[in-house]
Amino acid sequence: MQIWAGLGNPGPQYALHRHNVGFMACDVIAEMHGFGPVQKKFSGWVQEGRIGGEKILLLKPATFMNQSGRSVGEALRFYKLGMEDLTVFHDELDLAPFKIKVRTGGGLAGHNGLRSINQHLGGPDFHRVRIGIGHPGHKDRVTGHVLGNYAKGEMEALTDMLAAIGAEAEWLAKGDPARFMSDVALRMNG
Repeated sequence: MQIWAGLGNPGPQYALHRHNVGFMACDVIAEMHGFGPVQKKFSGWVQEGRIGGEKILLLKPATFMNQSGRSVGEALRFYKLGMEDLTVFHDELDLAPFKIKVRTGGGLAGHNGLRSINQHLGGPDFHRVRIGIGHPGHKDRVTGHVLGNYAKGEMEALTDMLAAIGAEAEWLAKGDPARFMSDVALRMNG
């Protein structure tokens, strides 16, 4: 079993924030792959399903971003899984908008959700699907950018990107992040 955690903040007022793109990715994956109903568990919302031959638990922590690790840690401990079984979907300032990169471990880039998971798991060596939101240009504008809604003009690209993530999720489930990234990029540029 794998746990795929999408990061975001709970509540309708945050739904379209760039910081919530991890939640959005989980929702699209669940819908496209026919996951089961949402259940409240592990201080969050979970949905179970299969992608290809892999059993996946989608988790959206309901703890607010800076406590995401509490929810993720609970789920990993419950299923007796390790960091290698965890993939986290999150927004990434250092990537151009709608670009997707997958990596394992590395720095936390000041991301409070990643920092919390790192603290709760005792290290950064989990898989990440980094979803580019772009940098606003000046550090004083970062908070407003991250906690701002996607603009109307970005909705089509956002929808296309989320659909590509959902459509190519099987490569991620199979442990082939390079194929996942290239196929998502092909769909986006096609």
